Amino acid sequence: MLNHPPIKMKKSLTLILSLLITLNLFSQSFYDENTIQTIRITFTQSNWDQLLDAEKAGAGNYIMAQSININGVLLDSVGVKYKGNSTYNANQVKNPFHIELDTYKDQNYQSYTDIKLSNVAKDPSFIREVLSYNILRQYMVAPKSNFTNVYVNGNLIGLYVSSESVSKKFVDSNFYSKTNTFIKCNPPAGAGPGSTNLPNLVYKGQDSTQYYTAYELNSTHGWQDLINLCDTLNNNVNSVEAVLDVDKALWMLAFDNVLVNLDSYIGGFAQNYYLYKDDHGRFLSVVWDLNESFGTFSSTGTSTLSSTTAKQQMSHLLHLTDTNYPLVRKLLSIPMYKRMYLAHIKTILLENFSNNSYFTKGQAYQATISAAVQADPNKFFTYANFTANINTDVTGGGGPGGSSTPGITNLMNGRKTYLLAQADFTATEPSISNINLSNSAPLLNDQFTIRASVTNSNSAYLGYRRALGAPFQRIQMFDDGLHNDGAANDNVFGVDVIMSDIFMQYYIYAENNTIGKFSPVRAEHEYYTLNVSSPPIGNLVINEFMASNSTTAADPNGQFDDWIELYNNGNTDIDLNNFSLSDESANLMKWKFPAGAIINAKGYLIVWADNDTTQSGYHANFKLSASGETLFLVDTAGTILDQISYSTQITDTSFGRYANGTGNFQFMPPTFNAENMLTTGLPTITSEKPQLLVYPNPAHDSFTIKVSGSSLLERNVSIYNLYGSIVYQDNIDQELTIPILNWAPGMYIAKVGNSTSKIIIR
Repeated sequence: MLNHPPIKMKKSLTLILSLLITLNLFSQSFYDENTIQTIRITFTQSNWDQLLDAEKAGAGNYIMAQSININGVLLDSVGVKYKGNSTYNANQVKNPFHIELDTYKDQNYQSYTDIKLSNVAKDPSFIREVLSYNILRQYMVAPKSNFTNVYVNGNLIGLYVSSESVSKKFVDSNFYSKTNTFIKCNPPAGAGPGSTNLPNLVYKGQDSTQYYTAYELNSTHGWQDLINLCDTLNNNVNSVEAVLDVDKALWMLAFDNVLVNLDSYIGGFAQNYYLYKDDHGRFLSVVWDLNESFGTFSSTGTSTLSSTTAKQQMSHLLHLTDTNYPLVRKLLSIPMYKRMYLAHIKTILLENFSNNSYFTKGQAYQATISAAVQADPNKFFTYANFTANINTDVTGGGGPGGSSTPGITNLMNGRKTYLLAQADFTATEPSISNINLSNSAPLLNDQFTIRASVTNSNSAYLGYRRALGAPFQRIQMFDDGLHNDGAANDNVFGVDVIMSDIFMQYYIYAENNTIGKFSPVRAEHEYYTLNVSSPPIGNLVINEFMASNSTTAADPNGQFDDWIELYNNGNTDIDLNNFSLSDESANLMKWKFPAGAIINAKGYLIVWADNDTTQSGYHANFKLSASGETLFLVDTAGTILDQISYSTQITDTSFGRYANGTGNFQFMPPTFNAENMLTTGLPTITSEKPQLLVYPNPAHDSFTIKVSGSSLLERNVSIYNLYGSIVYQDNIDQELTIPILNWAPGMYIAKVGNSTSKIIIR
């Protein structure tokens, strides 16, 4: 077992990171995998099916439904149309739907506006899509997916799979922007037998019209960005990290290969994925449309896998030398990328198939939907097919094609055995353990060393970043005795880094001549987090602030501006001349107090953060961000006296220390220029020892809490959600693993004694 480094929270990060995170916890119920949703569509037109068929064959516009009822919530005037390629047929009752709630009115359901419903036309087991997305979300950003009963005009159409739309809202919430180049990698006219214009990222020259028939542009611009990606990938692959998130691409390729998901980039049509260009200039991959995962689709583009045995034994290096698949051929031509790809494949195999966790999940899904499948009047396979296909191949059925569908366990048990017997995976892999930091509580700009024990490896690297969504930088670690790594050649690798921002996310990667290894193994999707430590509480502190002031307190000019309250804990006055406040770690002296600024002993002082230095009094040259940032208080020498990092703020609710002057930051009723008061039922995050080690974090299936520090006498573990409710309790000795398969995604707080830590559930 790895000795994980502390995933340490900065003292100034509060229990409630943001109101938006709280709301997000609530909103996830629409994609709860353990609950069948109910959607009732009402059309005024009795010939609604004919109208939808006509639009599908024609312009593809929405037809207005009078209303839609989602789990008892009624919305009127919504857009509905049929979707799909091979799963749509005008002669069948159960066709896939695309429902758009805001086509005619600004409305949503639990913040969602687009609902994509698959008709399960090719899956006797009914669970392929939901199970595949569940596995995929462990390793990269991917849609949520679950089950929905759909009624039209009171009649049950059947049980559908509902998968989150890959929309601008999706990329905004996951990739922090939505206005950049956004490409759906599916031929706009649909792919089928004989298709030659495929979204396979082959470079076709600088004429953008050469790409129109293979890709669909979902943004107002971007053809040149796509051309540049194809050009770089095909002709200058050593520079590809500047235009492509290589790790996400490798996870996508590894996932598609392991699960024999051939209606994908590695299959005959090289489709069913999205590319979104982030603010750092890199395209990010998002997998879409997993209804034919687990071997339902048979074409690799170079051959047809006509039997389950052939699919079990499909090469993990499929398309390694195929010029029509440059994402495989070019990326895997780089030895490091190939070893990373092999590491990802092995992780997927060991975490899902060697331990049969995929089968346990599949059984749970089938138990949830069994009665609904039996009641589905328009299903494409029999109920007996449904119960059998989780294990056994099913031949025929009412769906398009009517071919044999592999039993999921029949396919994957054989595939696991085959792959793990290949030389790439029987070779000894690197081992990474005992990751430790020379300073686990660095202040801003402190230098420290990250060390790890690494064996069976030729080289080791640290991947790190200091901003959400930024590319990870990869730097080499050394075992030469010259990098605070101990003795030379003792299998302890080290590298010095500087804590130049408020947090650092990082992982370790090691490789030998055959295969690589990550720690954590799901990197770069998961990683270790180190937050900058706050300086000890001194006499002068940031005591309270408001980043969204609507009615609370007005400045002398009558304006309701952001404000910052300082407090002097000491017994003597403090001259603030040339002390500074800042919201930029790279510019700590952004706004300086003028001469004559004094804060009295046990006194308060207000600074208006309004970016208007022309007004009299203390007006800083910056505003506070209501969506979150870091605030610094600095003395004349540039030493940080206090700092607070915060997330989304609530209008007319302040953020302040409780107890006044010395405590941790909390949301509270504003106490402008006065002692802070607070009433709350939630635990506060402290920096007192003992420390809690929580890993992996973010977590998916389970997380482990490890307690360090001999002073901890109380061994009761309590897990809180952001409403302050206890969702789990148990006793801990030194280590406790908690399963979370049925927990809603979001943030939770673990509390043991006086020590607390944040946990993110995906």
